[in-house]
Amino acid sequence: MNPKVSVIIPAYNTEAYIAKAIESVLEQTLTDIEVIIVDDGSSDKTVEVAKSFTDQRLKVIVNQQNLGVSAARNRALKAAQGEWIAVLDSDDWYAPERLEKLVLLAEEKNADMIADDLHLIQDGATSPWSTLIQESGENIDKTFQIDIIHFVETDVYGQVGLHLGLSKPIFKREFLVKHGIEYDETVRTGEDFWLDLKCLINGARFFLVPEPYYFYRSRTTSILHQSKLLILNQYCIATNSFMQQEVVKKNPALMHALSYNLAAFKKNLAYFQVVVPIKQGKWFIALTEARKNPHFFPYFISRFNKIIERRIQYYIMGNKSAFDMSYNLQINRKTTN
Repeated sequence: MNPKVSVIIPAYNTEAYIAKAIESVLEQTLTDIEVIIVDDGSSDKTVEVAKSFTDQRLKVIVNQQNLGVSAARNRALKAAQGEWIAVLDSDDWYAPERLEKLVLLAEEKNADMIADDLHLIQDGATSPWSTLIQESGENIDKTFQIDIIHFVETDVYGQVGLHLGLSKPIFKREFLVKHGIEYDETVRTGEDFWLDLKCLINGARFFLVPEPYYFYRSRTTSILHQSKLLILNQYCIATNSFMQQEVVKKNPALMHALSYNLAAFKKNLAYFQVVVPIKQGKWFIALTEARKNPHFFPYFISRFNKIIERRIQYYIMGNKSAFDMSYNLQINRKTTN
């Protein structure tokens, strides 16, 4: 008989964290589960730590080379047999009752996917500093259904919002299989947002629970300045790809929301095309990019106050944890692989 939930955990060089992630799953109040770990070519002792657990519900799959988090998750999806699919990053963890609570609510609401709020916790901290909903500025006190327009409009790069692309829904496996939905392996960050969007485009009933049962850890190595240009290029390509779909073209409100997101990606891409070379001391390249983009200076000026605020918080006030995490939320996602 198939398990109720398959928990898939992609892992890459997280030997210091993965034991806590695994323990949090094996200690769930819902015991009818399987745990599928896909190590994506780690060079540390991640595999050794994962294989040290003897629970028969746990399976470890090893990629011989690093293929990216999306490819690792897809491999786990193919191996999963559960009625529901739950995702866990290998540096995060669950509250003990998470799966039981979410499955019960999902079945009650006839949901195809359901997410909870996230506890936001800085690496090394002993307690969360906030939650995803608290930082969004929205007042959410009961479970409600998320429509696709709201999902896109409240998850704009560089802006405060609900950012449900950061959430970790559980998915009805039958729905994913029926619609042939899997992770986009050309995208190495923000992969949750694009998978959720695929589900919503295919008519998924998506609910959000205001209680946080997921602990989302922010690490200083999660987002690298050098990768911003690659990430933003990938976001632009992915957004354009969605906008070419006929089902999207027939939905003016969705097209408008995606167009707004695309404009935000392009604006930030132009900004970082100047800023990254400046940080590297490549002034000629920075000047060339600034000349090619007349909107750089107005955008830089509009960001100036926030830049100064970040520097004051980080270097003078010493408030590195909460401010870094807030910034990471606004620029969408941590990279885990």
